[in-house]
Amino acid sequence: MNTSFVNATWLNRPSTQVAPDLIGCTLVRQMSDRKIFRGLIVETEAYEPNDPACHAYRRQTPRNQVMFGPAGMTYVYLIYGMYCCLNLVTDREGVPSAVLIRALQLETIPPWIDLLKHSKPDRIAAGPGKLCRALQIDQSLTAQPLQLGQALWLEHRSSEFQIALNEGDRALIQTTRIGLTQGTDLPWRWYLAGCPAVSRK
Repeated sequence: MNTSFVNATWLNRPSTQVAPDLIGCTLVRQMSDRKIFRGLIVETEAYEPNDPACHAYRRQTPRNQVMFGPAGMTYVYLIYGMYCCLNLVTDREGVPSAVLIRALQLETIPPWIDLLKHSKPDRIAAGPGKLCRALQIDQSLTAQPLQLGQALWLEHRSSEFQIALNEGDRALIQTTRIGLTQGTDLPWRWYLAGCPAVSRK
């Protein structure tokens, strides 16, 4: 049994608790040919009920209904008609909450990435749309369980990362969220200090 696998119970908490705890965890993408690519989560944003920036703020719709379900599911949506964003459903069933994965530090660069177009490989997944493109995450992967052996799952922080946090060698920064017109005052964005893969305003 893989003890580093993040299960739904761990995600069954308010998104504002889960979001900072996800920094340093690993997002794993398994392709249809069983090849696996990993990225360290270095930036997240939390969305909760009564949050005007949350997709479920007004009511349940076919688009956001997965947010009302149990924790441990994916919520992938399209922005600007061309970029996908990956969210992880959190909190108890009936409480629409999710964490947006904003940036990854890729462990290896997938072969479909044209490195000639990227002068800074660290920034290939530095943004929610970028990371979905890099790992070929689209809306076909929404409302899917984050489970070991599936298309997407999570692994806990390594002991080395946790020790570095505990000893102050690594640090998390908490600030306001990016690119919103509502809920702009809520400090519900977290990122890994000094990491070149973090997105920019």
